[in-house]
Amino acid sequence: MKARQPNKRSAFSLLELLAVVTILGIIAAIIVPRVTVSSDTAKQRVRDHHKATINAAVERWYIDKNAWPANDLSDISADINYFPDGIPANPVDGTAYTLNATTKRVN
Repeated sequence: MKARQPNKRSAFSLLELLAVVTILGIIAAIIVPRVTVSSDTAKQRVRDHHKATINAAVERWYIDKNAWPANDLSDISADINYFPDGIPANPVDGTAYTLNATTKRVN
């Protein structure tokens, strides 16, 4: 009686590779949109945080100086006691923050 040799496989079959590629495609289709939405949401939250921080600094400026800062926030950004690194830019569109002339809140 001859002993049987087990099948020696040295590579993946085309069907196995197709299954793996299909699974990776499905995972990518689920993950990629969530990552892009998460990035946009994070930028909006950072923008809201910046606005709150700048509004608090504007109110402090008014209490300390008894006058509102300039609408372009140039004077408050130059004072290192309020923003040592300068006023950050808007992360959503890259523009500078400005102060609304009537409400004295950040746009």
